[in-house]
Amino acid sequence: MSAFRRWTLPEAGSVDNLVLTATPRPPLGPRQVRVGVRACSLNYRDLSVARGAYGRGGTRANLVPLSDGAGEVLEIGSEVTRFRPGARVGGIFMQRWIAGPITPQAAASALGGAIDGMLAEEVVLDEEGLVTIPDHLSDAEAACLPCAGVTAWHALVGHACLKPGETVLVQGSGGVSVFALQFARMMGARVIATSSSDAKLARLRSMGAETTINYRATPDWQDAVLAATEGQGVDTVVEVGGAGTLARSIQSVRLGGSIALIGVLTAGATIDPTPIMRRSIRLGGIYVGPRTMFEAMNAAIAANQLRPLIDATFPFGRAPDAYRHLIAAQHMGKVVITNP
Repeated sequence: MSAFRRWTLPEAGSVDNLVLTATPRPPLGPRQVRVGVRACSLNYRDLSVARGAYGRGGTRANLVPLSDGAGEVLEIGSEVTRFRPGARVGGIFMQRWIAGPITPQAAASALGGAIDGMLAEEVVLDEEGLVTIPDHLSDAEAACLPCAGVTAWHALVGHACLKPGETVLVQGSGGVSVFALQFARMMGARVIATSSSDAKLARLRSMGAETTINYRATPDWQDAVLAATEGQGVDTVVEVGGAGTLARSIQSVRLGGSIALIGVLTAGATIDPTPIMRRSIRLGGIYVGPRTMFEAMNAAIAANQLRPLIDATFPFGRAPDAYRHLIAAQHMGKVVITNP
C-alpha cells in the first residue's frame, strides 16, 4: 500500500471536525518502525484535544489524534534491533519517556497532543517508543493500556507502593478507575468504589470491589468511606475527579496515606492544603509513566492473565462515533476503535 488513511483535526473545537484523509507512506529512518495499527482506545484527554482545550497552546492544526494504539510491525529501519516484522506492539504515551522522572523533552513527545497520534491505519515510530504487548491480549485489549493502564499502575505501584491488605478508593468506572480496581485486587488489596449508577456499582462489585457507594445518594461519601474503614480512612485514593472531589478525598484517606491526583473531571473550590500537611498525606500528580513502567505492568498483566474491560468498539471509519460514545459518559471501562 503506497498510501494509508488517517483521521486528522484540521481545526479543533468539536469531534465533528475530524476528517478522514489519505496520505502517502513516509520513508523509514534507520531506527524507525512502521506499525499497522489494529486498534486504538480513547481517553478523556482526547476529548479535550478535539475541543482545543488541552495544554497551554491548544491543539495544532491537522493533528492526528489519540495516544493509545496497538498493532503489528510491518517494516523496520536498517538499524532497528528491538523488533522484527510481525511483532505485536503498542506505542508508549510519551515517545521519549523511557525511564526515570518525566522531563520537558519527554512531555514534548506525547502522542496525539504534542505530536501526531495513533488514529491511523499506519504509524511510523522510533523503536524506543514501542513495547511488546502481552500475548494473551487482543489488539483491542492491548490498545487500552498506554494511557489509562500505565496511569493506574503508576498511581498504585510507583506512587502509593501498594501492599497486600491495604485499601484503595477508586472513583467512577472510567478507564483509569477500572484498571486501578483490577490492579489493586490483583495485588491483594481491598477496594472501595464510588459511582452515580447503581448498575455500574453492581458491576464493580462483580469485579472485586468490596464496598460501593453511590455518591449521588450519599453526597458526603467521605463519611461512608470512613465507616467502611472503621474510621481510619483508606491507604490510597485514585483521584480522578479533581478540584470537585479532592477535598472529600483528603477526608477519606488515612493518616500518612496517599492520594494519586490524576483527573480534572470536576470543578470546585480552592483546596485548603492544611489537612494535607497536618495528616502527612502524600499527594502526587500522576501523568502516565515511562516505558519501563509500561513494561513492568505488562509483565504483571501477562503473569495474571488480566484483561482490560472494553465497553464498546467502533470500526475505524466511524471514529467520530466512538468520541460521541465517550461524551455520553455512560461507558464503563474503555472505548475502542478497531481496524481489522
